[in-house]
Amino acid sequence: MEIAMAILHHPFLFRWDSVEAASDLERLRLVLSVLPDEPFMQFLQKRRGHGRNDYPVRAMWNAVVAGLVYRHPSMASLLEELRRNRELLQVCGFDPMLGRDAAPSDDAFGRFLAVLVRNLHWIEEMVAAVLKRLGELLPDLGKRLAADSKAIASYGSPVRDEKKRARRDGRRDLDADHGTKTYRGVRKDGNAWEKVVRWFGYKVHVLVDSKYELPVAFKVTTASKSDTPELLPMFEDLKTAQPEIGSRAKELAADKGYDSTRNVKELYEKHGVTPVIDKRCLWKEEKTRPVVTDRVDSFVYDEKGHVYCVCPVEDVVREMAYCGFEKRRGTLKFRCPAAAYGCECAGRRECEALADVGSWGRTLRIPMELDRRIFTPLARSSYAWKTAYNRRTSVERFNSRLDRVLGFEVHHIRGQAKMETRVGLAILVYLAMALGRIEVGQAELMRSFTAPVRLAA
Repeated sequence: MEIAMAILHHPFLFRWDSVEAASDLERLRLVLSVLPDEPFMQFLQKRRGHGRNDYPVRAMWNAVVAGLVYRHPSMASLLEELRRNRELLQVCGFDPMLGRDAAPSDDAFGRFLAVLVRNLHWIEEMVAAVLKRLGELLPDLGKRLAADSKAIASYGSPVRDEKKRARRDGRRDLDADHGTKTYRGVRKDGNAWEKVVRWFGYKVHVLVDSKYELPVAFKVTTASKSDTPELLPMFEDLKTAQPEIGSRAKELAADKGYDSTRNVKELYEKHGVTPVIDKRCLWKEEKTRPVVTDRVDSFVYDEKGHVYCVCPVEDVVREMAYCGFEKRRGTLKFRCPAAAYGCECAGRRECEALADVGSWGRTLRIPMELDRRIFTPLARSSYAWKTAYNRRTSVERFNSRLDRVLGFEVHHIRGQAKMETRVGLAILVYLAMALGRIEVGQAELMRSFTAPVRLAA
């Protein structure tokens, strides 16, 4: 019986030799080439001393980095990849001639990860070194910052029995706790909405450069920790660890979770940074409050930072025009809406005669001290404030990459020390990939983990 075989004569849509030939292993080589890990390797080698060297420390460390570059969800997944992929074994530094036996055993790799957890400060030093190099290559890195927190759920069960809490067997998460985050807003139809998110686990607080979407500072806490008190210490740690990057900061955007008088005041007065922080609604019954002045006419403001004048004739309320911030006086300047916009106002002449002003119209200077939480150097009612606040979405995109690219959407981490180590490793590899891309002429791909590497000529 003959079997007929179909032969396709259709031409290819493109020639395979026109496709850029770039090994997937080049991404790993790129990251390894820029990691400042030599002091850490010397420390690990000295710590091992004259003990067994079945699995060299350099190869074990490279394997950890490979697990992050290739987004392996677990240690078991990475080890299985090493056992079947001889090219990856060789790049990491294992002897590929040994076959599957060249890859480390589960116990040996687990012990190496435990060493990393106990020596987290080495990872933090490498992060600082990579950030310093990025700051040299990107002169405006850190100029505009955005802050946010990221919920990371723990898949370990909460422990309520104190006897079980005393036994650390690695199966339970004894450090995590419960967190709640509430989102509120108003729909286009005027109806209010509310969404409550609850999880058991941790939070990662991050400061991200708004332009490059690169993290410049981070901190891991339990889920129940509030966002508000973490902002200033995290920014101060940035200025201590990276004085060049920290000194460039001119703007910091954050959502209402970081809203407080202290955050707004100290960012500007102590650090010279313009706060662009959304506000919580704390006024219960009041819609407006009067601006205390020595004039007999009335000006009022609302909790959103809008300033209004009340017409002395018709009792009509109009929003005043923002005219800028006077740094020397520490005041925000507003102008008569009739003079600024050309609208009709029955009480304009009476108002101008009262204040003895010309065609420029009435002006009002509001000191920030009237309400530091509401009045900031960048007026909340201005278009510039809205533009600056929109830059905060950069940190939301980075938080999404924490889940989808850096592996926190599905993980098997138990305990805060392990979580801090895992977050530190993820951010280290993320920054190293960005640094490597810049150094080989692929700055436009600095945030990509999957794009092939084109080596510079």
